[in-house]
Amino acid sequence: MRSLVPLALGLLMHHGLARASVVQPRRNSPLLINPDAQPDLPSLPEAQAASAAVGLNLDDIQGDILIGMKKDKELFFFFNITDVATFKSKLKTDIHNRITSTTQLLDVATQPITAVNIAFSQSGLNALGVTDNLQDSNFGGGQFKDARLLGDPGTGNWVPGFSGTGIHGVILLASDTQSNIDNELKSIQSALDFGYMDGISQPAIQGFNGAPLPGQFVAKPGVILLGEDGDFQSQNRPAWTKSGSFLAFRQLKQRVPEFNKFLADHALSLPGLTQQENIDLLGARMVGRWKSGAPVDLAPLRDDPVLGADPQKNNDFTFDHPDLGSAFSMSTNQTFCPFSAHIQKSRPRFSLVNPELPTIHIMRAGIPYGPEVTETEATSQTSSDDPSLERGLAFVAYQSNLGNGFTFIQSSWVDNTFFPKGNVGVDPIIGSTNSGPPGNAQRTITGLDPTDFQKPMVLNEDFVVSRGGEYFFSPPISALISALSQ
Repeated sequence: MRSLVPLALGLLMHHGLARASVVQPRRNSPLLINPDAQPDLPSLPEAQAASAAVGLNLDDIQGDILIGMKKDKELFFFFNITDVATFKSKLKTDIHNRITSTTQLLDVATQPITAVNIAFSQSGLNALGVTDNLQDSNFGGGQFKDARLLGDPGTGNWVPGFSGTGIHGVILLASDTQSNIDNELKSIQSALDFGYMDGISQPAIQGFNGAPLPGQFVAKPGVILLGEDGDFQSQNRPAWTKSGSFLAFRQLKQRVPEFNKFLADHALSLPGLTQQENIDLLGARMVGRWKSGAPVDLAPLRDDPVLGADPQKNNDFTFDHPDLGSAFSMSTNQTFCPFSAHIQKSRPRFSLVNPELPTIHIMRAGIPYGPEVTETEATSQTSSDDPSLERGLAFVAYQSNLGNGFTFIQSSWVDNTFFPKGNVGVDPIIGSTNSGPPGNAQRTITGLDPTDFQKPMVLNEDFVVSRGGEYFFSPPISALISALSQ
């Protein structure tokens, strides 16, 4: 493998194996972080009891799939397989024993110094000689083929390595320090003995999470994991894929200075609010949440950090306000949250149908990358062209069906100007009109001004620019020594 995309991923901000009978303690402090605003992970006994009730094998499920956004630092290394026989041998003898399961991550005593997971693209499975049909057309075609479907106006901004079907897989490494990640990477390099390519609203999963938090959707495990209850393709999947998951990876560059400039130039003018409060309100209405995580549906005018930090309350809303009676209609009133807001575009809750759709959910597991905005960028209100100053999100989403998960949400909801109600425009944060030069696609959004829902606001540049990505399959750990290494 050779160098491709180095992503030195930093702090999560604002916003295993049953192969051995005994796993020796290796840590005195937790590998994972637990931000107040996010749902807590279950304890190991809680997860074991829940999984036994529905038949999930947490020892065979790779740790990143159900854990979500709980990492302090993470690195993605994309690779090509050049010597298939050697790779299969190393996969069985060296890599398999390093893969971190869900069980391991739920107890500090069994957490590794650095967690390791692995996933393969369709071209990677092809290279390994795996001919089984995983019953997912998006995965089979690769993300490059889906560029237009996902709203990318061409692939001019894509990292070259993502342009095509050349990436065979990705190794995910997560820990609490960069040095731990670097040391584990060196160890993996040594074991493989060949080059490589560098690289608040989660659903509760039956069989893993205990009692859901208020506002948290409870999904059947098969919405995320292949072959489990809720996977409508379960009968057609190869048996060895059970408990695996499709991983959608996207490198999303964020143009923070330009976003801040837009907010200042188009600040709202609500009476009783200061200039800065009107600036902050516009940003919150575009996202649907304040910087603290407090939803505008519950805090419509000012941020409420206490609400934002309370997982019992910060997700407990449906976009409906029946307590207001006839004074509020969810089909027309955008006083609380705009129809175009990012959180309503990506999870419409009751604004689309009640009860909420059961299959269109993903488990997010990404992490921000890059440095903070420099003083020069803040003063010029323009992002630097220096590649070392690029910042954004390494977006990761797991699901059992890409067409019901990531690709559906992006193409049918986020980029649909008529979703969820009326001609509201695309998602102002990550939406695209699929036109114009990359990074400068004009979008017209409505609903952002709570005093005039029909007032159009024109966005002339993308605040989030796709740098490309790929679809991978994160197999069950047992497949690494069976189907994938035969």
